[in-house]
Amino acid sequence: MIKRILHIGILLLNVNSAYAAKLALVIDDFGYRQHNEEQIILFSPNITIAVLPHSPNAKHIATFAHQHGNDVIIHLPMAPMGKQPLEKDTLFPYMDEAEVKRIVDDAVSLVPYAIGVNNHMGSLMTSNFNGMHNVMKALSHHSMFFLDSKTIGKTQVKNAATDYNITVIGRDVFLDDQQIESAISQQFDLAVKIAQKNGYAIAIGHPHPRTVNVLRAKLANLPDNIELVKVSELIKPAKPKLTLKDIFEKYKKRFEELPNFELSE
Repeated sequence: MIKRILHIGILLLNVNSAYAAKLALVIDDFGYRQHNEEQIILFSPNITIAVLPHSPNAKHIATFAHQHGNDVIIHLPMAPMGKQPLEKDTLFPYMDEAEVKRIVDDAVSLVPYAIGVNNHMGSLMTSNFNGMHNVMKALSHHSMFFLDSKTIGKTQVKNAATDYNITVIGRDVFLDDQQIESAISQQFDLAVKIAQKNGYAIAIGHPHPRTVNVLRAKLANLPDNIELVKVSELIKPAKPKLTLKDIFEKYKKRFEELPNFELSE
């Protein structure tokens, strides 16, 4: 009897896990606040970290995260609309293809174990199709996905990625635009609600002390129907772009399969 109850309990746990909504947490701006960043990594291997390529601790923190099982992505600096301080090698729409490729290749070499990219700031860059087209062309040599932080509504990230078969996913919630723990907590709860409604959600935060405090409390008390996942678990391969030749060949093959059909040359 006890064995049967235990067996039923295990089955219920497996069913609950299978139907749990998925929440992915991505924490940006890694490479400057080692103590806070290491705390976040130790919270869970399912937290994704985004590393600024020219930050002083980029290589160390990317390696530390990888050793603990976390996904590592490149937090690629891109030009904003405003006049915020800029990271080294911030991407601008006016840069030519060769300059963009150099910056992307350097970033890949500076952040070991990276499997994807998201934009640091970037409203000016991500809203420019030609600029993002150059970024996607450079990324196409590295087999990486792109997480659009959606810092602007008119983002061209997805449109620019289609020519290069690069998978694009988008942020649902920013956790800590307001550095107030109650506000961060509300945003975390919003991400949970979106995940419960849609099946998954992606929330982006930063390694600020107040964010660390909220994550510590929230991750210890996740709802039973929410599963914290690596962002890579939400990646679906991009569908290849069909050309006119592909379409012609597809229908030619179908016609050839018809009885008594001959295609004249």
